[in-house]
Amino acid sequence: MGKMPTLVLILLTFGTSASAAQPSAKATAQRIDAVLASELFNDPTQLAPRSDDETYLRRVWLDVVGHIPTPKQATTFALDPSPDKRERTVRQLLQNPDYGKNWARYWRDVVFSRRLEDRAILAANAMETDLARWLNESQGWDRIASRFITASGDVRKHGNTAIVMAQDGRTEEMTAEISRIFLGIQIQCAQCHDHPYDRWKRNQFHELAAFFPRVGIRRVNDMALRSFEVYGSDQARKRPKKNNDRRPQPEHFMSHLDDPTAKGTKIQPKFFLTRQTLPLGSSDAHRRSQLADWLTDNDWFAIALVNRVWSELVGEGFYEPVDDLGPDRKATAPKAVKLLASKFRQSGYDLQWLFQTICQTEAYGRESRPRRKADETPFTANVPQRLRSDQLMNAAYSALEIVESKGGWSNRERRKSSRQRFAEIFGYDPSVSRDSISASIPQVLALMNSPQVNRALAANRSSLLGRRLEAIEDNEPLIVELYLRCLSRQPTDEELSLLLTYSEEIGDRRQAFEDILWALVNSAEFQHRK
Repeated sequence: MGKMPTLVLILLTFGTSASAAQPSAKATAQRIDAVLASELFNDPTQLAPRSDDETYLRRVWLDVVGHIPTPKQATTFALDPSPDKRERTVRQLLQNPDYGKNWARYWRDVVFSRRLEDRAILAANAMETDLARWLNESQGWDRIASRFITASGDVRKHGNTAIVMAQDGRTEEMTAEISRIFLGIQIQCAQCHDHPYDRWKRNQFHELAAFFPRVGIRRVNDMALRSFEVYGSDQARKRPKKNNDRRPQPEHFMSHLDDPTAKGTKIQPKFFLTRQTLPLGSSDAHRRSQLADWLTDNDWFAIALVNRVWSELVGEGFYEPVDDLGPDRKATAPKAVKLLASKFRQSGYDLQWLFQTICQTEAYGRESRPRRKADETPFTANVPQRLRSDQLMNAAYSALEIVESKGGWSNRERRKSSRQRFAEIFGYDPSVSRDSISASIPQVLALMNSPQVNRALAANRSSLLGRRLEAIEDNEPLIVELYLRCLSRQPTDEELSLLLTYSEEIGDRRQAFEDILWALVNSAEFQHRK
């Protein structure tokens, strides 16, 4: 395909129902905005204006369901005069099964981005399937977290085994991940010594680890399908010489720093945030279920979740990074995050309520601006977010009408699905700061040179572009449709004029529109949500 430098340069530039017991999402959103104003906004003129409808619609579709609206949906929304259309759209999207799928994939990436070895991917499909169902059923986040903490069973069949499997059933690693994911607290820094920056002591880490020594992983005896099983055991077992943390033991021991080879000190299970304690000898089931109760009843459990979701939707968390919270960390707007966490808890840890609330705030609905500098005021605008691999793949496949091949996640190269291969190129850990994520050469080449994408971009009878060229004879409405398909907006007058001139200069209509569609799909605007 011939590529026009001016065209590419311009298009690659990114300027770009609750129960009676629940608090009102709308009223809570208004209170959050009021608290943010009192805490942060001394100068109202610094606030970005409300985003236009086209930007909002694409943003909320990507945020909630993980893909982009069709041209018809974008046009219908833009023409709708109803004052409540944004609120109504959010409610409708939360009833779409893709809501659960999108956020199950988000949490899958949180869990498996830090897996100890690739065989853990065996648990990814089950996690995605089960978690999507729980989210769509609007099960409380406390119930979902408890499922992961108390998990057992075949990792291919039980999605709640994902965290244990990702950490290979190792006591210390499971301890660190459960604290990081569900409390946002990096207590693993106290595993070998007292935390250098926070109040956590070494014994507190090992007291938390003492809830998990009886958890293990073993192979499932099935000749037809290789798998593993998470199980708890209250029987003493001889430790193997290698991988000693994978076999259950009755109690947890904290090694001596002066003699790491010694057995160490036997540690009693104790929850580090409240000092609630279980006796030595407690069963595995009792340890993990009791920890789940104590953990999900703690303020940091609610704060950690609302901070993550706020960061994903608004572009910056109250705490950054999103998994490094705690009493020794300072929030940018402490009153706002405490209020939102309190209302989330009051809602019954209802994630759908939380999405409705945040998406109705002025903070969410503002125009986007580049990520702020350290000395600038937070939350004056939404922040552009680079699409996660699943969102980007969904957007490309939707815009180009590519049919996704079936297949799930596997730990074997020959069994990898197109989605997993896409994730290996475009995936990133959702817990890391977004300003550390940038495009790589393999990512650029994947969209520019991907055989599957290029086949879809070709103007032949079997492709979307070929069909639209046949159906739409005038260039202007075709350009408008391609913009709506890719960016959920109409082209500006300047863009339209440029592309009409370009198509005339090329002389070959098919070639010109292949170039136009290629530039749109490879644009920074397409690969971000504003």
